[in-house]
Amino acid sequence: MNPDVVFKAYDVRGRIDNGDLDEGLYRLVGAGLVALLDVQSVAVGRDCRSSSMRFFEALAEGLADSGADVVDLGEVPTDAVYYYSGRHDMAGGMITASHNPPVYNGLKLCRPGAAPIGEGTGLDWIKDYVVTGVRPTTGARGSVVHVDVIPDYINHLLSIVPPSEIGPLDVAVDAGNGMAGVALGDVFARIPASLTGLYLEPDGSFPNHPADPLVPENLHDLQDLMTHGDYDLGVAFDGDADRAFFLDDLGSPLSGSTVTSLIARRLLELHPGSPVVHNLITSRAVAEIVSEAGGVPVRTRVGHSFIKQVMADTGAVFGGEHSGHYYFRDNFKADSGMLAMLFLLSVLTRSGKRLSLLRTEVERYATSGEINFVVGDPNAAMARVEQMMRGAAADHSDGLTVDLGDEWFNLRPSNTEPLLRLNVEAGDPVRVGQIVDDIKRILEGS
Repeated sequence: MNPDVVFKAYDVRGRIDNGDLDEGLYRLVGAGLVALLDVQSVAVGRDCRSSSMRFFEALAEGLADSGADVVDLGEVPTDAVYYYSGRHDMAGGMITASHNPPVYNGLKLCRPGAAPIGEGTGLDWIKDYVVTGVRPTTGARGSVVHVDVIPDYINHLLSIVPPSEIGPLDVAVDAGNGMAGVALGDVFARIPASLTGLYLEPDGSFPNHPADPLVPENLHDLQDLMTHGDYDLGVAFDGDADRAFFLDDLGSPLSGSTVTSLIARRLLELHPGSPVVHNLITSRAVAEIVSEAGGVPVRTRVGHSFIKQVMADTGAVFGGEHSGHYYFRDNFKADSGMLAMLFLLSVLTRSGKRLSLLRTEVERYATSGEINFVVGDPNAAMARVEQMMRGAAADHSDGLTVDLGDEWFNLRPSNTEPLLRLNVEAGDPVRVGQIVDDIKRILEGS
């Protein structure tokens, strides 16, 4: 095991083929979670990767040896674990590496009530516990019981977005052979919209394409499907289904900022004056639209544990990230790709407009999308960029954000991959391209 490599800012994530992530680490994390929270029970779900079952068994052993009962939720979407944690006020864990390739796995943790465990909220404490290698001894070993959470999870989703709010829309969905497939059929059986699905069968080898819809190439199959029918919406889920990406009726992807703006407007109709959280690399249009809709925009750094904490602190009704994570107060402040899909279907139904037209109401600026760079020393690279941009206002809340007046960019290290990520926004695509080229030259040392 290699705790220094696999413990990230808001989860555990690493490779399984080089010893960085192994059963011993999961056992110690289980023991550490019980020691941290002093809980008597923990709900655990997992994705469909070939390594997930053995890591579940190791995690369950660490939990049970520490005296905690384990609720085995089986292979489920991550947001089903958050639902169970919130509904039953129970700590939770999800064994998943989300969108990463099959050679990766990981673990997302939460406190009772689906409250986040990340950097500064307990994950660093668990890391220290793992590093010490101390195993607890208890008089009583916890039990393991299996629970089918999916029916109650779907009931919960449809209590937030009732089927009556959704019209007879045609929806194309690519589940990416991930965990969305265990619930999609039952969800669509209960709403007026119709489903045409791709890759609904969970398969941890991800045989058709990587389960990362943030990469444009991974949307090609869904876009091709949409050319063979008249679809109102396209949806692509990531591997553990806590993220969803959307395509309009023309097959063009929507940014996370566009989706955040559309859903925020609807939720502010239902909850006037509420705060709405957005991370610092969403479009400036998000804050503008939230304010215009009577809400209070709240800016925070990237990452689910940070978003959830800020939502708890501010009482926000909703939170959105550029990366396709959408958080809902009524969902225990947790992110849910499935719930974001249902809200967008409701928005479409209520507007009566095609999504390709509706999106123009909230898209005000040109953006680069997320561009990845492989660099040897991310901190040195960011310092080099900041030096070249001296004179401009700089913000170090999450990586480097540079305000150039009517335009801005953010450059930050990835939490889960050895990359530096760039996002640029300006008034027009030409200017966006110029800024991207300038930063690329600095990073490449030319």
